[in-house]
Amino acid sequence: MEEKKQRYFLEISYDGTAYHGWQIQHNAISVQQKLHEALSKILRQNIETTGAGRTDTGVHARQLFVHFDVDIIQDEKRFLHSLNALLPSDISANRLLAVSADAHARFDATARSYEYHIHFGKNPFFANRSWQLRDIPDVDKMNQAAHYLLGTQDFGCFSKAHTQVFTNICTIRHAEWVWEDGRLVFHITADRFLRNMVRAIVGTLLEIGMRDSAPESILNIIQSKDRAQAGTSVPAHGLYLTKVVYPYIESN
Repeated sequence: MEEKKQRYFLEISYDGTAYHGWQIQHNAISVQQKLHEALSKILRQNIETTGAGRTDTGVHARQLFVHFDVDIIQDEKRFLHSLNALLPSDISANRLLAVSADAHARFDATARSYEYHIHFGKNPFFANRSWQLRDIPDVDKMNQAAHYLLGTQDFGCFSKAHTQVFTNICTIRHAEWVWEDGRLVFHITADRFLRNMVRAIVGTLLEIGMRDSAPESILNIIQSKDRAQAGTSVPAHGLYLTKVVYPYIESN
């Protein structure tokens, strides 16, 4: 009888600039592909991972968990050192955690957090990591509008069309714009997100902050469930997946 494998959670982070998103694709380089190549070389067997979610082309991640099954890894610190030596400089492996056999990186996550970064005035150090705007929007008005996002609602108006999901219902727990070191950063946390949801929300809030629109106008957009009623999606390079929460993993 084949010996039962140990399931591990691996915490990674990456700069998504050079990749066509997280998920493996047939005709483009992805973060998952690079991770699989490095894991398979170290463990000397074909390794496949399941991620907590997917990020689009150019989107970054400060924290993403993946799970995979393998024979027990005896020296976890040495394993991480070896893995990081093989991974490209824009991908890092941060933690390795032994978990139960039924633990699932995607389905067990209870919350996910994102940030969207905006700067004003040209800055070469923010290239591909923050979106440059010329005019400063009305942040107070955008935060008033963001308040209407909170709670459990159908957010189909912010979803990419023709996605294969069973429901557009999500519960947003936090949504707020804050100034951080001269940049405007949008923070949002929810139990789950739809495809393109955060970038569409940011674009919608910016339109409210730049135009003569009442914060309450976002209610009509949400109730319409129509993507055409919401704002334009903002560029991917300002978006970061920052945290994924599990009931059995202590947060850093």
